[in-house]
Amino acid sequence: MKNIRNFCIIAHIDHGKSTLADRLLEFTGAISEREMQNQLLDNMDLERERGITIKSHAIQMYYKYEEEDFVLNLIDTPGHVDFSYEVSRSIAACEGALLVVDAAQSIQAQTISNLYLALENDLEIIPVLNKVDLPSANPEEVTDDIVDLLGCKAEDVIPASAKTGLGIDNILKAIIEVIPAPKGGANEPLQALVFDSVFNPFRGIETYFRIINGSIRKGQKIKFLATEKSYFADEVGTLNLKQSPKNEILAGDVGYLITGIKEAKEVKVGDTITDFENPTNEAVSGFEDVKPMVFAGIYPVDTEDYEELRGAMEKLQLNDASLVFTPESSAALGFGFRCGFLGMLHMEIIQERLEREFDMTVITTVPNVSYQAYKKKKPDQIILVNNPSDLPEPSSLDRVEEPFIKASIITKSDFIGNVMSLCIEKRGVIKSQTYLTTTRVELIFDMPLAEIVFDFYDRLKTVSKGYASFDYSPIGLVTSKLVRVDILLNSKPVDALSALLHADNAYRIGKRICEKLKELIPRQQFDVPIQAAIGTKIIARETIKAVRKDVTAKCYGGDITRKRKLLENQKKGKKRMRQVGSVEIPQEAFMAVLKLND
Repeated sequence: MKNIRNFCIIAHIDHGKSTLADRLLEFTGAISEREMQNQLLDNMDLERERGITIKSHAIQMYYKYEEEDFVLNLIDTPGHVDFSYEVSRSIAACEGALLVVDAAQSIQAQTISNLYLALENDLEIIPVLNKVDLPSANPEEVTDDIVDLLGCKAEDVIPASAKTGLGIDNILKAIIEVIPAPKGGANEPLQALVFDSVFNPFRGIETYFRIINGSIRKGQKIKFLATEKSYFADEVGTLNLKQSPKNEILAGDVGYLITGIKEAKEVKVGDTITDFENPTNEAVSGFEDVKPMVFAGIYPVDTEDYEELRGAMEKLQLNDASLVFTPESSAALGFGFRCGFLGMLHMEIIQERLEREFDMTVITTVPNVSYQAYKKKKPDQIILVNNPSDLPEPSSLDRVEEPFIKASIITKSDFIGNVMSLCIEKRGVIKSQTYLTTTRVELIFDMPLAEIVFDFYDRLKTVSKGYASFDYSPIGLVTSKLVRVDILLNSKPVDALSALLHADNAYRIGKRICEKLKELIPRQQFDVPIQAAIGTKIIARETIKAVRKDVTAKCYGGDITRKRKLLENQKKGKKRMRQVGSVEIPQEAFMAVLKLND
């Protein structure tokens, strides 16, 4: 056990985590030249296309140092704030972390939040200054920033370039010397933490675990503590580039387990695996429940595919434990699911993975957050409002509370004005402004979560020319003046387009939604009114004009009454058609509501 090192790589987006992982694998001989490719651990098409890490990936390497053989278990983590739950799971399975900082961009918001996560779990931190070979790199200044942040010495910061391989040997040396060996006893009862799982259509569910105490061997009868179900370990092994089966895995190591489980509900990430005959008394702690930030409905395009969609969601939840969903139904869209996501990018990725991996074409409703409402007659009863349609009638409503967040934005001092005006437009209240260096500022705002759900992150990048970084944490509920804006199409409410908005913005946004829908809904044989309403009061209206046939074309001259009679008949037909006609809403219309600022 003294020769095992478990570590993860944490950093902000695009600071070079995946490239550094590639170099470490190459340097330790874990992969051959033929197998080498960029972003080797990012095995999902989506990850490679977008150049981001979505899933954390575990891999084992072997390294000889001072005539001793060491086993290094690396977990590469995502950098985007929407996947911070993946990072927290990786950190729970490690004793140390490489903190990678880009020498050209310096410390960013996500660097700091991931660092705090690691420190809370008592991890040893090895600071790595990456991309020192770039012409725009500023190594001396950024090293000073790291020293200020960590309180370490300047010589502890390892200068490196993941692209050229500079400093990789120093990083490996630091991993072995600085990161402690895992604690735990091989003779104690089995206690292993499940930190990830994937669905294999041929072999059932593959569970990835880290052993804290004891050992696990092939054929052993094991038990999951949370579900209290027991299975036989058909296969256990370590996670090299390809899975390599072993007869036994001992305390401190990371591996995979196949038990032939087919039901997605039977494996929970964060669960503890133990021996059936000699179980451990305590579950592994340090695992937090996920808190969804954004809620949206996901519905199958064809209602008959509902059960198929449920199966797809359960399999996806195995691989992405931060996805939360419950069944719901909508008058406009039929049966579907109310899903909780960690952010807008997370929602987009889930939708795309459903389409690519499971061939499910889905409709996503307008995202919103979870509110709490109170009625006048029952002031103590909390009504949870996940969907705008859950909000009680305005006449019986006492107050609505909405979730607020503490937002930390780090930007260049040139863009302070732009960032502040964006945050104030989003109902933010500035709490503090700290100069980290002469050119970089940290702004702290209290803001409603609902305001950052849509386009805040994209707009922040635009106003700061890509230099601002953003991180947030929830701070509780605050009473706000909120109203429900309903969208009526041909006088019928479309519940999937309803939104809870602040009273000051309701008219402006209602009008914008009507204008956007007018562009996107195809013309019908009759006039289609699009209205935005608060309760019974209409606040905005647009009309999609009818496609009309010229019924008077056959009348050459003659008496006007002939033409009038034909037009009157047409008018009656249109009126009848409007009463029975239904208007199809294209998927773009649901998504366009999110992009109102374009």
